Amino acid sequence: MNPVSYAFAIAAALIALLAVIEMLRRQRFRERHAFWWLLAAIVSLVVSIFPGTLEWTATLVGVEVPSNLAFFASIVILFFVSVQHSSELTTLEEKTRVLAEHTAMVEERLATLEAQLSGRPNRS
Repeated sequence: MNPVSYAFAIAAALIALLAVIEMLRRQRFRERHAFWWLLAAIVSLVVSIFPGTLEWTATLVGVEVPSNLAFFASIVILFFVSVQHSSELTTLEEKTRVLAEHTAMVEERLATLEAQLSGRPNRS
């Protein structure tokens, strides 16, 4: 690896790591959301500082081209991020549905009470 690409890889990994840490610090990320991004940034930093680790890991796993292992690891991390977000989205959709139903019942009850107080029949 030539020195320019070596320095670029280290800089990119550091920027990614610092960005995730800064987002955590500013509370734009919650810890449970940042785990996979921190893992990816740390692994990227280790691999960019010690490029031989990727080659060693690829040989250990039996992958002929080390960059294929890096792409596969990236896809796996993105898969886990997607599964985590899908799970949380499902939970939030359920909570939203329950809140909407509760709000509708409260509005109906309020309309009934207002109608009773004004002496008018309820129109719902």
